Amino acid sequence: MILLGFDVEEFDLPTEYGKSIPFDEQLEISTRGTRTILELLKQKKVKATFFCTANYAVNRPDVIRQIVADGHEIASHGYYHSEFIPEHLLQSKQVLEELSGTPVTGFRMARMMPVDEAEIEKAGYEYNSSLNPTWLPGRYNNLKKPRSWFYDQNVLQLPASVSSWLRFPLFWLSFHNLPLFLLKRMSNGAYRKDGYLNLYFHPWEFTDLHNHERFGIPGYIARNSGEPLTARLAGFIDWAQAKGYPFARTADFCDTIKNKHREAIVMPLWAAK
Repeated sequence: MILLGFDVEEFDLPTEYGKSIPFDEQLEISTRGTRTILELLKQKKVKATFFCTANYAVNRPDVIRQIVADGHEIASHGYYHSEFIPEHLLQSKQVLEELSGTPVTGFRMARMMPVDEAEIEKAGYEYNSSLNPTWLPGRYNNLKKPRSWFYDQNVLQLPASVSSWLRFPLFWLSFHNLPLFLLKRMSNGAYRKDGYLNLYFHPWEFTDLHNHERFGIPGYIARNSGEPLTARLAGFIDWAQAKGYPFARTADFCDTIKNKHREAIVMPLWAAK
C-alpha cells in the first residue's frame, strides 16, 4: 500500500527564516493548499490521511468536515505547530475527534521530532508516524532506527519511507528536487523491500512559495511548489496506480499490521494446545 499523509498546520515556516506573516494568512495558505490536495485526491480516487494541528482545526472546522466528507482520515499533528507540551497529545486528540466526529488513532509530531512513546500510549493513540529513519544535517540522525514498522510502548511505529539503499528520504523535499524518474525508481525499490510506502507532505507546498521577500524560504523548498508540485504528485499517483500499487488511509494500513501482529502472538499459543 501507499500511504499519503498531509500535515495540515498553521503556515509558520517563514518564522524559521526570520519572516513573519499574520495568522489569518497562515491559515489561508494552508487552506488553499489543502483544497488543492482534496481536489487532486478526488480526481485520482485516492484516500489519504490528514495530520492536523488542533489550532488549525478550531479555526477552520469547515476544512476538517470536508476532509471527513471526502472519506479521508483525520489524525493529530499536535495542538500547535511550534509549541508542544505532553498535555497537547490528549488535548489535540479530543479537539479533533469533536470537530471531525471520527476516532483519532494516529499522531505525527511537528517537524518529525522525538516524542515520549509512553505519553503517546497514555493519550490513547494506536500509531505514531513521527520517525524519519535517515540523516538530515541539523535536523536528526536516525540511521540506527528501524526503517520499517515496529512496536514501541504498545504503539505501532510507522517511519517515513526511505530508499532501499543509503536510506535516502522519500519525503516532501524529494518531490521538489529529484527528477521524477529517479524518485519513482527509489520508491519502487522501497515498496518492494518494505511492502508499503509512507510519504508525507504539507498543504502549503501546493501553493506558490517563490516570494522570497515575503516568506524567506530557500530555493530548495520553493522549487516546484504550487502547480508544479500538484502535477508531480498527480504523475506519481498515475505511475503507482499503473503498477497496481493501492493507496490507503494510514489507520486502515495499521489495522492490517495489528491483525497480523495478533495472529503471530495467538497462533503459537493455539498450536500448542
